[in-house]
Amino acid sequence: MDLRVVLPRGLELSNPVMAASGTFGFGPEYSQFVNIDALGGISVKGVSPEPWTGNPPPRIWETPMGLLNSIGLQNPGVDVFIEKDLPFLRQHQPRVIVNIIGHTVDEYQRVAERLNGLDGVHALEVNISCPNIKEGGMSFGQDPDQAYAVTHAVRQVTNLPIMVKLSPNVTSPVMIAQAIEAAGADMISAINTLVGLAIDIDHRRPALGGITGGLSGPAIKPVALRIIYEVAQAVHIPIIGMGGIASATDVLEFLMAGASAVMVGTITFQFPDRMNQIINELPQVLESHGFTSLQDAVGAALPGKSMWPPQEEMTYES
Repeated sequence: MDLRVVLPRGLELSNPVMAASGTFGFGPEYSQFVNIDALGGISVKGVSPEPWTGNPPPRIWETPMGLLNSIGLQNPGVDVFIEKDLPFLRQHQPRVIVNIIGHTVDEYQRVAERLNGLDGVHALEVNISCPNIKEGGMSFGQDPDQAYAVTHAVRQVTNLPIMVKLSPNVTSPVMIAQAIEAAGADMISAINTLVGLAIDIDHRRPALGGITGGLSGPAIKPVALRIIYEVAQAVHIPIIGMGGIASATDVLEFLMAGASAVMVGTITFQFPDRMNQIINELPQVLESHGFTSLQDAVGAALPGKSMWPPQEEMTYES
C-alpha cells in the first residue's frame, strides 16, 4: 500500500509517521536504535534564536500511563543547530521539520528567517504551546490574537511550509486553530502536552524543579483525539496528530479523527524502534479495517462520512 502523504507547499512524506519534537533530540541520539531513513519525518527539538538552559532538575517524572516533563526547551540555539546538527539530518531521508520557539514574536520571526531556504530544512513547526516556560511559549497559544500575531509574523519571513502546534490547555482549541489558519499557517499540529503536577511525598514538595510539567503518553490520547476531531471540522488545512500514539491502530484512530499524518513521541523512550514497527504494520491494519488507501482513512470517523461496515450488516447482541 502506498503510504505517501502530500502536504502543502510541496512537503511530501514517504509515510505518515514522524518523530515528535522534544522526544527525538536532533536525530543522532536514536540513530543506533532506529532506522531513521524509514521515518516519514523528524520534528527536531525546539530551537530558539539564542541558547536556552531550560528548567532546574528534576525534569522528568513518570506517571501511570504517561510522563511529566519540565525540560523547559533547553537547546543550543539556531546557529549551533545549523552548524552541528543539520549536517547529520541532511544525510538521511526523512523530511526535517524544525520546531521553533521564542519569548517574543520577534524571536520567533528571527529563528524562522534564519532557517528559511537552508538545504535540509523542509518545514517549520511553530511551537506556541509549550507549558514549561514562563514567557512566550504556551501564552501565545492561549489567545487567538496572539496566536494570529506569531503565525502571521513567521509567515512574512519564510516560504517554508508552516505548521503551528496547538495547546490542549485552552477553553476552545477550535478558536485558536481558526486564528492560525487565518494568519497563513499551512498545517496544524495537535496536541502539545497537558499541564500537570506530581508530588514527591518523601520530600514534601512538587516532584519537578519547574513545579508543573507537561503530561504526555497514552493517558492523553483521548484528549488529543477529541481536539483533532473538533478542529478537523472547523478548518480547511491538514492536521498532524499526536498525543499518546503507541501502535499502528492508534495511528488509524488519529487518521479517522481527521489527521493527515502523525507524530510519535513518548513511547519511543520505552521502545525506541516503535515508529519502525508502526510503519511496517500500518498497511495491514488499514486493510484489515477495509481501507484501500491511506487517504481513505483520513477523516473517516467525522460526521457525514460513510460507516464501515454498512449499518445493515452490523449486528448487536443483547
